[in-house]
Amino acid sequence: MTKHKTYSADFKTQVVLEALQGEKTAAQICREYSIAPDLLTHWKQNAIERLPQLFSTRQQHSEEQERIAELERLVGQLTLELTASKKVFKLLPSRLHKGEPS
Repeated sequence: MTKHKTYSADFKTQVVLEALQGEKTAAQICREYSIAPDLLTHWKQNAIERLPQLFSTRQQHSEEQERIAELERLVGQLTLELTASKKVFKLLPSRLHKGEPS
């Protein structure tokens, strides 16, 4: 089974920028860097999809960070409650014994 080659972010950026500049064809770029054409297409699509994130406002970023912090607090609270519930459950006498109806 063949292993996939991994490329650094800097390498991908360089290749995608060359492709977007349009000075070389995609075929030329693929030959020059020994990459598959579909890989170049994937990298370009990925870069183009993520471009709007570069220009998002700080307010959007701040709101997202606040929401993440809120959800992390909620997860922490629920984890604490679950841990406490498990401890209490272990301390309670068992109501189900062999032979007794439930």
